[in-house]
Amino acid sequence: MSDIVLSASVRQNLLSLQSTADLLSTTQTRLATGKKVNSALDNPTNFFTAAGLDSRANDINNLLDSIGNGVQVLQAANTGITSLQKLVDTAKSIANQALQTPSGYTTKATATIVGTSAATGAAATSTIDDLTGGATTPSLLDGAVMTFTKTDGSTAAITIGGTAVAYDPAAGTATVKSLADLNKALSDAGVSVVASLTDGKTLTFTSTNDHASQSVAAASADNTIGFTATGGTVDVTKGTPVADVNSQNTRAGLIAQYNKVVEQIKTTAQDASFNGVNLLNGDQLKLVFNETGKSTLTIEGVVFDPAGLGLASLTAGTDFLDNANANTILDKLNNASSTLRSQASAFGSNLSVVQIRQDFSKNLINVLQTGSANLTLADTNEEAANSQALATRQSIAVSALALANQSQQSVLQLLR
Repeated sequence: MSDIVLSASVRQNLLSLQSTADLLSTTQTRLATGKKVNSALDNPTNFFTAAGLDSRANDINNLLDSIGNGVQVLQAANTGITSLQKLVDTAKSIANQALQTPSGYTTKATATIVGTSAATGAAATSTIDDLTGGATTPSLLDGAVMTFTKTDGSTAAITIGGTAVAYDPAAGTATVKSLADLNKALSDAGVSVVASLTDGKTLTFTSTNDHASQSVAAASADNTIGFTATGGTVDVTKGTPVADVNSQNTRAGLIAQYNKVVEQIKTTAQDASFNGVNLLNGDQLKLVFNETGKSTLTIEGVVFDPAGLGLASLTAGTDFLDNANANTILDKLNNASSTLRSQASAFGSNLSVVQIRQDFSKNLINVLQTGSANLTLADTNEEAANSQALATRQSIAVSALALANQSQQSVLQLLR
């Protein structure tokens, strides 16, 4: 090309056309890609800054999947707790049916002391107002000391005497004269029996609370009141509770229903998992919220099988025997309900936190991508206008080149 001689005007037009072509190529590339910075050569600062922003946005976006799984794990746990609460409510209704069933015993436990005949003749009788029989003609119950031992091991010693002395909790003693004094002392001592007087010489103590299965024996034990009587001239007998067969059969049926519900509590807690994580079976959920791994949330699971809720299967002939036993089961069920509600609140708080962080991550990704776009994206309107202007400039340059060549064409005409 160096052998070709071009005039100055032609060469200038050629340079203009080359420059216009370069600009037009750049503009077309921007329109095609939508970016004004396509490589580090276009703008190193903007290119690498935008690359860093895009990289962070991608890293956070990759974490969104695990965060979303975490939300579902918490949702599964919450669904499980809701179902467990319904099962516990069902167990409550069964226990309440046991309370509505006729008493499990036709006869409650009793203990009786009887003043026996004196060796020298008949003794004075007792009255409800004066168990001693009077100072001049004392009853054989006079001076009797009745000792009750409660299931917690504490004792209450009540003496029949001429001057009443209220029950002393510290000493565990009382002196009574009338039947009213005796029953008040028993109540103050927390002994769940009531006294009655018959034949002027027989005191009968009958179990009064919901422990219809409660026994009275020489020594205390679980659900058994220990009872002894000394002093005076008395004989002691003890009667055991008599079970109602029909009532106990009904209660046994309720126990079978209750145990089925307890089994469902166990399986429901085991099934409340998502993607292998079960927060109701003691698993731990750890969530990472940022690309450096420094922003995390660890959610500790709980064990909500029957044992974890303080529940267990019941045994016919041992449980639901009476109202007291049914109330004990109800207390455990109420505690389980409270535990479930408390944990549901805790999981709900954690779920709220995770969802907030999930929304934050989505918004942050948008901010990062917008920032990257601001550094690299082209204004398509501007580039379209540039393209039109460059096309026009190119046309004008071609025309100018043609004009520049006209002088040489004129010389050619003369030579012809």
